[in-house]
Amino acid sequence: MPAEAAARTRGAHRRGSQTAIPCLFMRGGTSRGPFFDARALPGDTGLRDAVLLAALGSPDPRQIDGIGGGHPLTSKIGIVGPGTEPGIDLEWTFVQVQPGGDVADTSSNCGNMLAAVLPFAVETGLVVPDADRTTARIRTRNTGMVAEITVATPPGTDGARYVDYQGQARIDGVPGTAAPVEIGFLDTAGSVAGSLLPTGRTRDTVEVPGSGAVDVTLIDNGQPLVIVAAESLGATGYETPAQIDADERLRARVEALRLICGQAMGLGDVTEKNYPKMTLVAPPRHGGTLSTRSLIPRLCHQSIGVLAAVTAATACVLEGSVARDVAADVPGPQPTVSVEHPSGEFSVTLGLTPDAPRRVTRSALLRTARLIMAGDLLVPHSLWDPAPAPQDHQENT
Repeated sequence: MPAEAAARTRGAHRRGSQTAIPCLFMRGGTSRGPFFDARALPGDTGLRDAVLLAALGSPDPRQIDGIGGGHPLTSKIGIVGPGTEPGIDLEWTFVQVQPGGDVADTSSNCGNMLAAVLPFAVETGLVVPDADRTTARIRTRNTGMVAEITVATPPGTDGARYVDYQGQARIDGVPGTAAPVEIGFLDTAGSVAGSLLPTGRTRDTVEVPGSGAVDVTLIDNGQPLVIVAAESLGATGYETPAQIDADERLRARVEALRLICGQAMGLGDVTEKNYPKMTLVAPPRHGGTLSTRSLIPRLCHQSIGVLAAVTAATACVLEGSVARDVAADVPGPQPTVSVEHPSGEFSVTLGLTPDAPRRVTRSALLRTARLIMAGDLLVPHSLWDPAPAPQDHQENT
């Protein structure tokens, strides 16, 4: 076990007027945030969420009193623990915080942050590698989704195996190169909305105030999405994120559509929810399959989320979908769909059934991750006074 992992086995503890919580700050894909061992956080969900909000510095648009980055993409948290059922090595909970919000939302997924789960587990001794490549099966507690993740774990000079973060894999939206993190998603349909097509149709027409009738595809293959042709909302689909964020009329139309579609997807009133995500689509411009602009849910993503990319890619192979109208052809039983986004492209390989209509059985993709900082994250002791951990717990954490 890495030396810094051994130091973290003491759990949360008093440090002057504050409580210190063992933490790794990690990048997963195009997102980043603090990761915690679930056993080092309060067992009470309400208290845990209050601690996490304080850790990030929310609610505050700048998150100046915490380690949040003042943007939804950098206001994310990972909580990891050992698996509790046969065949599952790790369980993790994704937490989304909005900088100005006071809710620690655990209702949705994040495939980017998922890329850092196995590296975190190796760093902290939750998983002990015994080969040059380590694979673990991980269940997302938010939605029950299962993924298999593989990372490189070569031996160091001391003979112990470590996560290798250096390599030649490149993902758009992250500078430089790194070692690949291979992710295979299993049975992601209906992760939040209950089924791949919550309305039972590949296309619905809804009336949006100020926009008239708009065709949409309401789909959930790991992330609930509303897929809409950009031109139907008066956009091109090739705007920069800054241009979309500055276009108050467009954003008002998108939000009005989101609220209507949330109800249609059986998600209820989504005013305060981080889903469904909104995805504006257009024909590809750079040799890909589909051009996208993704809102999360009210600010434009600088690229696109992993599970949003998986879901958008799935829509490309469904006859009659809005995405299929503008997408390039994707033939074959295991097509690779290239999803263009503001920072480049995201390739998703789909496993399809041979029968018609085609059904997606698996999706595979590549991400990268990196450990950025290891240590203790401090919150006010008045917020949480952790009881001393039993000695046997300390030894096995």
